[in-house]
Amino acid sequence: MVAVVVSRDGRLPIGADETVAEAGGMVIVVGSGAEAGGGELAAADRVWWLETGTGLQPATLAATLAPMVEQTPLVVMPASPDGRDLAPRLAAELGRPLVARAVSVACRRLDGRPAGSPCVHALVSRLDDRVLLPVDVDGPAVATLIPGSRTVSTAGGPAIVEPLAARSVVTAVHRPDPDVQAVVPPDLHTMDLADATRVVTGGAGLVTGDDDRAAEEVFELLAQMAASLGGAVGATRVATDAGWIGYQRQIGTTGVTIDPELYIAFGVSGAVQHVGGLGTPRHIVSVNTDASAPMTAMADLGLVTDAQALLFELGRRFGLTLPSRGEPEHPKLPTRGPEPEHA
Repeated sequence: MVAVVVSRDGRLPIGADETVAEAGGMVIVVGSGAEAGGGELAAADRVWWLETGTGLQPATLAATLAPMVEQTPLVVMPASPDGRDLAPRLAAELGRPLVARAVSVACRRLDGRPAGSPCVHALVSRLDDRVLLPVDVDGPAVATLIPGSRTVSTAGGPAIVEPLAARSVVTAVHRPDPDVQAVVPPDLHTMDLADATRVVTGGAGLVTGDDDRAAEEVFELLAQMAASLGGAVGATRVATDAGWIGYQRQIGTTGVTIDPELYIAFGVSGAVQHVGGLGTPRHIVSVNTDASAPMTAMADLGLVTDAQALLFELGRRFGLTLPSRGEPEHPKLPTRGPEPEHA
């Protein structure tokens, strides 16, 4: 069993370490910055890397990888955009079934089969992660693993990192692939949360009153703020259930799993269901009136203040479009009177 992970300029997709752990610590890292990316895997025992440069060619890469993994009964990849692109092509090259969106996957012999028969057992997620279905494949397979499916333990020691043999380099094998003319930066307003390196999230504490339209406008401002910081907007389940922002922006165990460099939480209490989808952000900033909120306790920087008032002030300073209804009145904090005079 081996994992295959695609690196982009040395950055690994979310769920990379989970996939490596599911594969027992064995991984092939391909793409740009593959060697550097392989060195970042905490769950790896052994890493083989193959530098393929920018402009990933999934069809050609699948044809190149196929002879390297044909003796491996199970190949597993993260269900990241690159993983979802490469996995079906590799499955086709190997003549194997594809098990997509697995929550867990393992290679084992089914009862009644001859010893040594490769069989794959998986649990796959369907109906927007509301249903888990068992899937058994009588033979080798390729699978994609949903990020956030399992916990990851650090490998026992430093991984062995080495390049693939010279014969493995992408040279003579070619398949029809799109000709990449340029890599266009993602639209920060609509980009996949799982790909964002900076995420700005709003929770119930960002909204005052019971005017849903006003709440939607506040979250629209939050999306502008996220884009201004080069990131994507996220939300808690309370916010998506209320209709203030779309469900595709929900972070948590019942939403998207993220792993950003920077995570900024406006009015997010830090409930376990939400924190379960955070991964391991490098830096966390919490804006909340509750100094003892779990999110504030997790933060590298905690700002104990009104989240909506701060968002409006930042919006003005960034020159963003403020909600048409204007900023609601917030209770004024008590101020100290003049200091008494002393003789």
